[in-house]
Amino acid sequence: MKKILLLLIILFSGTYCHSQNNLDSLLQVWNDNSQSDSLRVDAYKNYIWEGFIYSDPDSAVVLANDLHDFSKEKNYPRADADGYRLQGVAYIFRSNYSAAEESYTKGKEIYEKIGNKRGVANCLSGLGTINKEQGNYPAALDYFQKSLTIQDELDNKGSVAGCLNNIGNIYKNQREYDLALDYYQRSLKIKEEIGDEKGSAGNLHNIGNIYDNLGKLPEALDYYLKAKAINEKNNNKQWLSNNLANIGNIYKEQGDFIKALECYQQCLAIDLEIKNQDGLSATYNNIGFLYLKQGKTALALEYCKKGLALSKEIGSLEWQKSACFCLYLTNKDIGNDAEALKNYEQMIILKDSIYNEENTRKITQLEMQYEFDKKEAASRAEQEKKDAVAVEELRRQLLLRNSFIGGFAVVLLFAGVFFAQRNRIGKEKKRSEELLLNILPEEVADELKQKGYSDAKLIEQVTVIFTDFKGFTALSERITPKKLVEDLHECFSEFDRICEKYGIEKIKTIGDAYMAAGGLPTPNSTHSKDVIQAALEMTWFIETGKTKKIAAGHPYFEIRVGVHTGPVVAGIVGIKKFQYDIWGDTVNTASRMESGGEVGKVNISQNTYSHVKDDADFQFESRGKIAAKGKGDIEMYFVSNKLG
Repeated sequence: MKKILLLLIILFSGTYCHSQNNLDSLLQVWNDNSQSDSLRVDAYKNYIWEGFIYSDPDSAVVLANDLHDFSKEKNYPRADADGYRLQGVAYIFRSNYSAAEESYTKGKEIYEKIGNKRGVANCLSGLGTINKEQGNYPAALDYFQKSLTIQDELDNKGSVAGCLNNIGNIYKNQREYDLALDYYQRSLKIKEEIGDEKGSAGNLHNIGNIYDNLGKLPEALDYYLKAKAINEKNNNKQWLSNNLANIGNIYKEQGDFIKALECYQQCLAIDLEIKNQDGLSATYNNIGFLYLKQGKTALALEYCKKGLALSKEIGSLEWQKSACFCLYLTNKDIGNDAEALKNYEQMIILKDSIYNEENTRKITQLEMQYEFDKKEAASRAEQEKKDAVAVEELRRQLLLRNSFIGGFAVVLLFAGVFFAQRNRIGKEKKRSEELLLNILPEEVADELKQKGYSDAKLIEQVTVIFTDFKGFTALSERITPKKLVEDLHECFSEFDRICEKYGIEKIKTIGDAYMAAGGLPTPNSTHSKDVIQAALEMTWFIETGKTKKIAAGHPYFEIRVGVHTGPVVAGIVGIKKFQYDIWGDTVNTASRMESGGEVGKVNISQNTYSHVKDDADFQFESRGKIAAKGKGDIEMYFVSNKLG
């Protein structure tokens, strides 16, 4: 009777997302004993999901217990797993992460036992979300990538889009805005293709957040308002609260404090209604920052203290950091320096927990290993298909040959062919090995010959160099294609010679860009100096050529060079046209060093500088912090030879 009464109360409470008719239909199927167990469970799962997960998570937890009871009564374990997954989602919305983790773990174990891959993947995503909210980004990324692999295998487009969005969230929180935007846009494209309006709203909001972080406020506001309209239409209160919070932040930055406070107050009302503890923490902080900006320091302290207390209670490192920053600024403003210092120290500790180098290294390793494994799996599948065709063709040819073999003359003929073939194969083998060593490092080539493949490896410290020619497109319009290629060949051939001289591994050329790295495949301790020496010699070569061409009245190249030091994942992909390559944020940052440099100079990052700053062969010119696309401000230096 209590259960029926609870259902009646919820049915008439108006807190569900979809139309009343749809929910009534789903509930009717659930209560119809003549329907199959599978159909009844699916109907009730959708009833809870559509009616309560987003708007009334407490009721969703209670209702999901019916699925546990059904599982025991009918010996239908999938209902049990579905119930745990629904409860996991609801607990996340309540910021009860320990309960959410327990529910998802139980659900995942049941799904694995019954071979339900989709259920396993969904639980992995849930566990990823829990770790993301608690600031454990490497673990979160690992869960999301495992989920993505399964969903991709099942061709479950909606869930693939969800995983892409989740991975985008990781990169956004790590301030890798270019990567985050790429994942969000890929996710949005899929959701729009399959007509997932609710899901599209989430992506629109996240894209707005990227533009917000990049300081492009009008673009950010446009995306937030689009998302808000969809969430209002669907009564998605969880996401509507997020939209309002970020719209309020935009108004605050634009100086419209009245509109900003209105948005924050609407957030508070929604978060209190749906008991969204995570949202409440953020909103308390937002109101604190708003009052601080208005000079109302007493109110700022009150709200930021609320935000800090609640974020500690739910274990959210991100909102704790935000609250400490608010308290630091407020205490500093009112002259309470001792308290401000405590807040600042606490903020730095939290910041280091979220953005530490170990997290970055692990995330780089996980992401690059995932991409490598994905490409390698695709290549192997293609080769297995070709091998099967080749085996069948060989079998057919053997049958054909055997049917015509006869007589001693034929035997002699085959003997002659055999010896000729053996000599030819020996020569071809030698030539193949020479070609292989020409495109792969020796130890990688040896591993490839022994195993048929090469494992991707994380190398903790390498130094990457990028070069690019300024005005290459304009130059290509002034000289013939043949002459252009000849000039490029001359430059890149010299770069190859310089790399060999300093023990640097050439990675690839991309158009007029040249990329190489020191410290791999065999790690060494001199890679930073080796690469800088090579970079300076490359720059000198181009400048010398420029002087000669100017004297002759010919067009000339000018070069920018960028260098950065950090971890990479290195390996080869594919089984034809092998290419040794490296992946990771270190590569992206090295590219930013090049684009942020100046013609004729070698631009290095703070990381590289820290390795060579005491080297007597070099002198440095500090450039301060320079804005780098997708990276924020990065400390950069020009480096030159001490004598030059």
